[in-house]
Amino acid sequence: MPFLTENQEQIEATGALVLASGEVYFGRGNGATGTAIAEVCFNTAITGYQEILTDPSYASQMVVFTFPHIGNVGANDQDQEESSVNAEKAARGAIFRGTITPPSNWRAVDHFDAWLTKKGIVGLSGVDTRSITRLIREKGMVNGIIAHISPDETVSIADLKAELAGFAGMEGADLAKVVGPDAQYAHAEQNWKWDSGFTALESGDFHVVVLDFGVKKNILRNLSEVGARCTVLPGNATAEDVLALKPDGVVLSNGPGDPAATGVYAVPEIQKLIASDLPILGICLGHQMLALALGAKTMKMAQGHHGANHPVKDLSTGKVEIVSMNHGFTVDPATLPEGVEQSHVSLFDGTNSGLRVAGKPIISVQHHPEASPGPQDSFYLFRRFADLMSAHGAKESA
Repeated sequence: MPFLTENQEQIEATGALVLASGEVYFGRGNGATGTAIAEVCFNTAITGYQEILTDPSYASQMVVFTFPHIGNVGANDQDQEESSVNAEKAARGAIFRGTITPPSNWRAVDHFDAWLTKKGIVGLSGVDTRSITRLIREKGMVNGIIAHISPDETVSIADLKAELAGFAGMEGADLAKVVGPDAQYAHAEQNWKWDSGFTALESGDFHVVVLDFGVKKNILRNLSEVGARCTVLPGNATAEDVLALKPDGVVLSNGPGDPAATGVYAVPEIQKLIASDLPILGICLGHQMLALALGAKTMKMAQGHHGANHPVKDLSTGKVEIVSMNHGFTVDPATLPEGVEQSHVSLFDGTNSGLRVAGKPIISVQHHPEASPGPQDSFYLFRRFADLMSAHGAKESA
């Protein structure tokens, strides 16, 4: 009888989720044993659970998967999106409706449950994920504690609630410094292909410096696909560090946490990079901090956007693309200064999904153009960035 409720009722279960709003869900523990505290969000993707849980943008979050069946693809060493050893454990927890299924895929190396254990991710299955999803939609993202215990262990729900009460939440949290790299490194690996897997970029047309606030590997790979050799710097690098490498362009990467908190040290350096007139591409957290550097404001979202099926409209072409999203903060379009325009908008709720700067080679998007998981509709943005670098180089040499 492992769980003891506040009414002293004993509940036979090996896993539990306790929410700050008071709800308690009992089920089967999966993955690592122990407890994990995080903000709870739901993800609507039907594939790519391994990529989702290794996306550094999920630091200090636990993911409720709305797709009920998880595990059939198994896990392997290639479908992981963290790029820094500091980001090896991104999401803190994972919550599923059904029992984790055995792998049935030619690329599988591990059972997904075993992979969760290796990654130190606490899992919970056998709970009503629809109920949790509806709760988040009605009340907004809520903090929670997930517990996976052994059958002979007894844990008090009151103790879990007391432990959860000490979690400060995501607002004001600078998590980029937690998941980012400690030192500079190079990257020149291209996207996975059926016949060859991952291949190296032999020679590139561009040299790009990536400020790593929690960058996903597939961002780096897509940059290599358009001919960019990448030098990756920690997110707290200075503009002088970047410019000393004489790049053709700069990428401000995705990452977790509150953009205003990371922006305390990053925004002044981004402003110097803007003044340098180098081409800049911002993605997700990088998009938000670029907006802050340009004079706009960001705000916390009630539910956030997490999934691989979000419709976004490119205002420059009128085309609608289906994209991958993972963010809990957004740029307030009402605060955009003169000369900064929206380039993309979400067709789910009208929130900002991209920016461009008049007269400067600067673009950014709130969504994840690299996907992983998700459709490849937005891969063109890396080519758009490469075109900006080509035009800037031609201008410089003219």
